[in-house]
Amino acid sequence: MLETIGCSTIEELFSAQIPSEFLQAEPFGLGGGAPEQQVFAELRNLAARNRSVEEEVSFLGGGFYDHYVPAFIEAITARSEYLTPYTPYQPEVSQGTLQAMFEFQSAICELTALEVANASVYDGASAVAAAAYLAKLERGGGPILVSAGLHPHALQTLRTHARPWGNPVVEVGLDPRSGRTDPDRLAAALQQTAEPVAVVLPQPNFYGVIEDLPSLVDLCRKASKALVVAAVDPLTLGVLAPPGECGVDIAVGEGQPLGGELQFGGPSFGFFAARKELLRRMPGRIAGQTVDREGNRGFVLAFQTREQHIRREKATSNICTAQALNAFAGLLYLAWLGPAGLRELGELLLARGWYARRRLLALPGVHPLYDGPTFREFAVRLDGDLAAVRAHCRAHGYNPGLDLPSLTGRPSDRGGLLVAITERRTKAQIDRLAELIGEATANHCQAPLEAVAG
Repeated sequence: MLETIGCSTIEELFSAQIPSEFLQAEPFGLGGGAPEQQVFAELRNLAARNRSVEEEVSFLGGGFYDHYVPAFIEAITARSEYLTPYTPYQPEVSQGTLQAMFEFQSAICELTALEVANASVYDGASAVAAAAYLAKLERGGGPILVSAGLHPHALQTLRTHARPWGNPVVEVGLDPRSGRTDPDRLAAALQQTAEPVAVVLPQPNFYGVIEDLPSLVDLCRKASKALVVAAVDPLTLGVLAPPGECGVDIAVGEGQPLGGELQFGGPSFGFFAARKELLRRMPGRIAGQTVDREGNRGFVLAFQTREQHIRREKATSNICTAQALNAFAGLLYLAWLGPAGLRELGELLLARGWYARRRLLALPGVHPLYDGPTFREFAVRLDGDLAAVRAHCRAHGYNPGLDLPSLTGRPSDRGGLLVAITERRTKAQIDRLAELIGEATANHCQAPLEAVAG
């Protein structure tokens, strides 16, 4: 093979394509093998360095959340027929898998108020990128407008994908007071950019602020032919208008809040729903319901826009898995909650989130980063040293939230703490968090904000 392509060694092949600074020049130095017993002991020592949400009271959020996962979900998904099913290309032996996919799609359509949904994608960030690519196929090579409130990881993923497409990604800023996507900046971006192909809007945004999605969609409709993509938190859809009713073309999101364990950041699944006119452009796979020759209900793999094994040149996606087991857990969670349960959970998260926000903002040296309405999480700015405040809380078994500037790198986020409230956080725990932050800011964390690095 090397001779055929004109290389003498494997090293020559790699060095021709990969810059030298990224090549490992020396062996990794892993050493020889070790007995199994010794390896397991070392792995246990490494694992002991982790802190789980069962070992501290966690107010971390920013995309993944410490929600309660009912025990029956693991009891069902751990069964071998769900844990190890084969990709359902042969419907006659895959009826269970295909039915689970179909029911999942139906649940996502009902949740988002859109007409079609696929059998899931990798995660929320890649779902955003896939939606933008669909818009590129529909609308061409124009810019992609993105709210600055989109999750930073999703924004990074979109930029990475869009670079080889040739579609510039243009960020639309937030209103500095409310924290919502600034409609004036969006209107200016729509007017100043040549034929944007998509506008990507979060609901709520990364800072927990609830967007005025219907107004933003209406603004986009009046100013351009761009497809409107909403990156939505599924747990908001019991209390907020679903994206389909707001007029969006595509709704995507991160599925971890739907019965997903944290698992140190993954794995999870992403969901993808759209108007029926976009069906043949959608990524991944879509299961369909039909009847056999005898009139019995059955399921088939109806659409595979990947189609690498049939019409590769027409493929609009290279997604090779639907994260089907995680999506199945999401389906079980939604079935367990039902519409009334989803609404009740949403109202509970709103109430506890607002209590926590009022409790923290009553403390000296704690200020709102934005004053817009929020869902489940909110951002505050601390006058003191953010790292010292977090260290003080963690020393007492509390993780107070996400260090915003370390993730976003934005000067406007300096001193910012993103606090997430789930149904697992009690009033007593919220009160204790307020006590700890109050102690930290009052006693030993009073470095002026201007002196705090980054």
